[in-house]
Amino acid sequence: MSYTADSISVLKGLEPVRHRPGMYTRTDSPLHIIQEAIDNAADEALGGYCKRIAVIMHADGSVTIQDDGRGIPVEIHPVEKVPTVEVVFTQLHAGGKFNKSDGSSAYRFSGGLHGVGVSVTNALSKRLEVEVVRDGARHQIAFSGGAVIEPLQRIGDAPKKASGTRVRAWPDTQFFDSPAVPLAELERLLRSKAVLLPGLEISLSIENGATSTWRFENGMQQYLAEQLDGELAAPIFTAEKYAPPEDENFPVGSGAAWAICWTAEGNLARESYVNLIPTPAGGTHETGLRQAAFDAVKTFAEHRALLPKGVKLAAEDVFSRASYVLAARVLDPSFQGQIKERLNSRDAVALIARMVRDPLELWLNEHPDDAKKISELAIRAAQARSRAGQKIEKRKQSGVAILPGKLSDCQSEDVLRNEIFLVEGDSAGGSAKSGRDKELQAILPLRGKVLNTWEVEAGSLFANREVHDIAVALGIDPHLPEAPDSVLANLRYGKVVIMTDADVDGSHIRVLLCTLFYRHFPRLIAAGHLYFAQPPLYRLDVPASGKKRPPRKLYALDDAERAAMIDRLGLEGVKSEAVAISRFKGLGEMNPEQLWETTMSPDTRRLMRIRLPEAEDANAVMNMLMAKNESAGRRAWMEANGALIGAEI
Repeated sequence: MSYTADSISVLKGLEPVRHRPGMYTRTDSPLHIIQEAIDNAADEALGGYCKRIAVIMHADGSVTIQDDGRGIPVEIHPVEKVPTVEVVFTQLHAGGKFNKSDGSSAYRFSGGLHGVGVSVTNALSKRLEVEVVRDGARHQIAFSGGAVIEPLQRIGDAPKKASGTRVRAWPDTQFFDSPAVPLAELERLLRSKAVLLPGLEISLSIENGATSTWRFENGMQQYLAEQLDGELAAPIFTAEKYAPPEDENFPVGSGAAWAICWTAEGNLARESYVNLIPTPAGGTHETGLRQAAFDAVKTFAEHRALLPKGVKLAAEDVFSRASYVLAARVLDPSFQGQIKERLNSRDAVALIARMVRDPLELWLNEHPDDAKKISELAIRAAQARSRAGQKIEKRKQSGVAILPGKLSDCQSEDVLRNEIFLVEGDSAGGSAKSGRDKELQAILPLRGKVLNTWEVEAGSLFANREVHDIAVALGIDPHLPEAPDSVLANLRYGKVVIMTDADVDGSHIRVLLCTLFYRHFPRLIAAGHLYFAQPPLYRLDVPASGKKRPPRKLYALDDAERAAMIDRLGLEGVKSEAVAISRFKGLGEMNPEQLWETTMSPDTRRLMRIRLPEAEDANAVMNMLMAKNESAGRRAWMEANGALIGAEI
């Protein structure tokens, strides 16, 4: 097969979205592409320009989203030379959400950053109509599959003060597992927008059916109360706090509004949002709330001498019975993926923790009886955790193996919370030992490359010192895939984290360790205990920008994330040449503080869980990759899949 210039395809405009829709949106149903249009209307409300949003479910499967905001501009774009509304709906990285430096911008705290939202809606719709009212005129444009089919035209007059946007989309069913928009999820989304935007009226109408309307003047407390079925240990605490203009650490206006409460039993209700975008997978803003609640309750309990002797509170003790609604405002939020289910912004931890802690501490001290009940819930959780740890310790004492001398063990006896890092090299191991959380994190340095154990019999495994030390440190023995869960009964750590350099040698060591665990300790992977650490490859030193922007250090996992950070800093007004970029050659180059912040801290790290492959031929593939006598098969495979390997690297 020839490989020439004709073999290379270039996807333009919205073609990448239609070619790989799963990279841009959820494809189980059209809900998310409809949500993108709703989010645009909600952003207008966030800026104070919109009072009503109406959503209509039509009988033909289409959905209309109408708002009374300012209306998308219709004048000719100065660069693209086509109407601005056309640019918004046909170009991936276009939108009004990039201008964060303007303190009066409606999109200063918008959830949109990538600029791909509503253009994805257009790309995955059979037809999409946009009607804009502004400046005394009514305009309309129509698209199909992302392309313009009816150019923008003025269709009539409108009152001079009237403005707004109406979007009607017919989702293309070929891109979705189910053609129907799930009504219950849509209702929950719209209601949450009304809760988070006091005074905004949102309606949902079913064509030839019922209409529901939501409007809350101060609804976060009421919303949370309706979600709970257990008796409250204390009243719901609702407040909000945002950074003032003189704040030197955080951008003006960033912060959070929240409602939080504790129940002794019953279901928990936990919802979080960033700039009105739901984050069902949580993220760093929830970590900040968790940290603030822990610090506030722990401080109250210690000052009032409520802690029994020997009881040490942990964050999960305080937070285990907490329910909350959290609405964070974060400048330039960094999400995990375009569907924005999880917030990754590291600075959100400190931002939310600082905004929440002081008001919560004040509230606890003003309501001492309620605060005492909350403290008692946390103390009972800590005592239950301690009892569980003692049972595990008795099982551990039955073993006779001596722990490796190079293992720096953790102090905690709670297996579920404990972590062990298998670290490449003594240098990185030293930094990890100094920077770790000694209470929960153990370090086992590995010297050199681990033995390829694919063809090693289980009885001969411990002849290799590194493999022996790993097995003894973990507290488990080699076993077969069909072994019962009891083979993990003496496991000493809830997370086993492989931490290697972000280079070829580090990747090789990860492959060898994965081979060891897949071949001889498969139940460890099946139970979800094995992880990869993801250390950054680059550090970006960003200079100070005025009194409100102190110098920052940012970390990027790879070239793509580094480029994205440079682009984002450019939008903030930071010139690329002012940013000093350094490349880490390995973990050993990081000092303990850097290693903790980027790779080991539960608040800011990014771990990748390793799962067992579901394919029935996984053993055959592993044998081809790792067996000594399969070099010919490996070469043939690499020749056939060379492009795939290059893309992954």
